[in-house]
Amino acid sequence: MRYLLGVDVGTSSLKAVLFDEGANPVKTVTKDYTLKVSGDFVEFPAKQYWTLFSEALAEMTADYQVTAMSIDTQCETMIVTDAAGNPLTDAIVWLDNRAASQAEHIKEHFGEKKVYEITGQPEITATWPACKLLWLKENRPDIWPRIHRIFLLEDYLLYRLTGQFVTEGTLQSSTIYYDIRGGEWWREMLDFIGVSPCQLPEIRGCGQRIGEYQGIQVVTGAMDQVAGAIGAGVVKKGIISEMTGTTMAIFVPTDRIPPYNPRSKIPCHANFDGKYCLLSWSPTAGMALKWFKNNFCENYSFDELNLLAEPVEPGCNGLTFLPYLCGSTMPRYNPNARGAFLGLTLEHTRGHAVRSIFEAVACMLKSNLDYLKVDCSEIRSMGGGAKSSLWCQIKADMCRKKIVTLKNEETACLGSAILAGTAVGLFDSVEAACGDKVSLGRTYLPQDADYSQCYRRFCDLERRFS
Repeated sequence: MRYLLGVDVGTSSLKAVLFDEGANPVKTVTKDYTLKVSGDFVEFPAKQYWTLFSEALAEMTADYQVTAMSIDTQCETMIVTDAAGNPLTDAIVWLDNRAASQAEHIKEHFGEKKVYEITGQPEITATWPACKLLWLKENRPDIWPRIHRIFLLEDYLLYRLTGQFVTEGTLQSSTIYYDIRGGEWWREMLDFIGVSPCQLPEIRGCGQRIGEYQGIQVVTGAMDQVAGAIGAGVVKKGIISEMTGTTMAIFVPTDRIPPYNPRSKIPCHANFDGKYCLLSWSPTAGMALKWFKNNFCENYSFDELNLLAEPVEPGCNGLTFLPYLCGSTMPRYNPNARGAFLGLTLEHTRGHAVRSIFEAVACMLKSNLDYLKVDCSEIRSMGGGAKSSLWCQIKADMCRKKIVTLKNEETACLGSAILAGTAVGLFDSVEAACGDKVSLGRTYLPQDADYSQCYRRFCDLERRFS
């Protein structure tokens, strides 16, 4: 039996899952950690990432012989080192917003249209590594001349494993110094920052073997959203994914980069197959249900909230919820948007309120799909929201699409393991592995429920108040 290791390094935890040849999980190790936050500064000791990874790997290899492994991480967490690979600062985590003025400076010089047409990013924000590097140049003259290598998190772990200074395009898509059309560094942006291409890794493809560590074949991975899509089997036309967790994330593969639209904030990233993907997200989804539970239904479990909502008629007798408790992002960006219940009467109950939250998130999903003009036959549903049969059925009825859940919840780790297995010849291709190894859960087909008035009320409320 050969075993494949997929590692997902998230914002506050590292999760490693070992899979057998049939893509069945056999062991899971999780390492939690806490970021260092001070105002706009969000950091983490760079070497600690390697320590946590090493600990997880040691726990795996104590019981199993691993054949190959691959790692996925968040995109914008950056580590700068000297010539020997020693970090010069703590890792600057993707959430860090110190570089706001540098983002404005880049925007003034290049303009959003040009940046989008080259990098696929419709906004220039403080989180992008280009802005963080410009901040280091302007604020840390003590270390700027000593920066020899510029890593993103996946790159750093691969370097520690193999000594190879390499990266892959999906991870670099939101640096705004990577040309996603040409698959190469954008020299004009690098010149503006003052960075040489030799300070950046060699660009490889996803799922390429680059070396070995303790007898384990080490393979390039993908950024977390792409790895998660692979683990959900979203690798061919007509299938997309949505994840309803704290937030809602929608992943849409595409063959082309959409034309620039100054009103759109939806980014386009490089995908694992050399094509592209659109990533749309909304800041409040499952968080809205959790907020309602914690503040108005403290003594109810989530399962009990489902039971309260189930007998309520579609449309909640005119009750509409606006879920923008943290502002709205896509398809309409408005950080000042707020949430609301509209249409309350004496007949409404807790069950109506809960169902109106379910319906609002389903409306938000449909709104994004309509905006993106998505032509799909199937939506793979992930996250905590996929555990609710009622919520899945509402989404199917609202969007008039087939909703399919997954048996394996650790889709990012599975996607990384599939990349590793394909690189060492265990699978013929990523697509073939997804077709054979991704296990589907329940299927929800659109039924007779009519949500047209519900959706119109939601859109009207959104236009009026956000």
